[in-house]
Amino acid sequence: MFMLTNPVFISILIMLGLCILRFNVFLAVLVSSLIAGLMSYNFDSNFLVAISSSMTALKDIMNTFIKGMSGNLQTSLSYVLVGALAVAVSRTNLTAFLVNFISKKMSDKKVLLLFSLAIISSFSQNLIPIHVAFIPILIPPMLSLFNKLKIDRRAIACAVTFGLTTPYMTLPVGFGLIFQDIITQSLNANGVNVTQSDVAGVVWLMFFIMFFGLLASFIYYRKPRAYKELEAKYENLDEIKFGKKEAMVMIGLLITLTTQIFVGSLPLSALLGFLFICVSGGIEYKKIDEVFLGGFSLMGYVAFIMLIACGFGAVLQGTGAIKEIVDFTLSITTNKLAITFGMMCIGLLITLGIGSSFGTVPIIATLFVPICTELGFSAESIIFIIACAGAVGDTGSPASEATLGITVGLNADKQSDHIKDVCIPTFIFYNIPLVVGGALIAYYL
Repeated sequence: MFMLTNPVFISILIMLGLCILRFNVFLAVLVSSLIAGLMSYNFDSNFLVAISSSMTALKDIMNTFIKGMSGNLQTSLSYVLVGALAVAVSRTNLTAFLVNFISKKMSDKKVLLLFSLAIISSFSQNLIPIHVAFIPILIPPMLSLFNKLKIDRRAIACAVTFGLTTPYMTLPVGFGLIFQDIITQSLNANGVNVTQSDVAGVVWLMFFIMFFGLLASFIYYRKPRAYKELEAKYENLDEIKFGKKEAMVMIGLLITLTTQIFVGSLPLSALLGFLFICVSGGIEYKKIDEVFLGGFSLMGYVAFIMLIACGFGAVLQGTGAIKEIVDFTLSITTNKLAITFGMMCIGLLITLGIGSSFGTVPIIATLFVPICTELGFSAESIIFIIACAGAVGDTGSPASEATLGITVGLNADKQSDHIKDVCIPTFIFYNIPLVVGGALIAYYL
């Protein structure tokens, strides 16, 4: 019964409930933080005194929250700058060239086409870090080809989802560098001293789970599925030209990638790449504001989710109620595999609600690290648990940028459903293997 009065447990339940009810995620985390903080205070029995002290408590909670937000400043800045790069790329014909190439070279190769979509989507997380911005450009012009080959769009959703999520889960480049930095900072903040290279040396194991899901989805959705051939008005891909703007943007992307590899700072590399594009004419001078604001619109909301998730974690730590959950968990069972499986399921629920793996990590690290430490998990196992429990749920979440972006592309002709054709297939073939396989791998690390 004590769990019903535990501030951490109650606040996370409230956050999940609000997210399930489609309440704004930003506000849901803020409200949950205030509730967690207020529940941890001891108020005077006198009503007037209690009211007065509650206002002081709210101020203290908000101060703790704001201080905690600083833990994800680098991540948020990276998101905004990468968003600007994404918009700059979308203003060129670079992705149109890719569409044209695929349409001509793989017009009769169904399986190869699906694998190519997975690989191209992977590039959006590192080589050309534009995240989901490429989907509305790449997918709609290819719908006619998909229809001709009678490809089940659920297989396409799984292929693109693999490319959008697997690279950031496993590779320390682009969005993967952001993800691994968040894991490193979150673990260090909770008493487990690790480096980014330690994280990179473990998380690559998730690739095998994701690749298994990819192959399983291709086999399951291998049967032809017919769609209506509707007229779609897109640009003539045979008439596109590679000009100065495309060349300068491409060089800017290479500068971003090279700087990131050798310096290891995504904010700096994205800034240098974007500045080169501005100076070289990849973006017209008078449109720089428009492009940058477009990038902020694309990624700014996610950047702020990262900030407030870190603030939420700071408030949960400040309640002092995490130790109660650790003690309660250990009083039920000390079986490492059962507890690991439970942590994966909790991570799944939180990420499904928030829709962001990056925002989930600081929250679950605050909750899970003390449990793992108490049970004597190795540092490698703790890293994998936090990484996998944070990543699971990004695929299949109705609020995830990945699923929303894929639906925008596949539903350009109004023949795809967000839940049935995107969320459910990706949930089955990625989330379930990640929960089961992740728990087993973490147990044996």
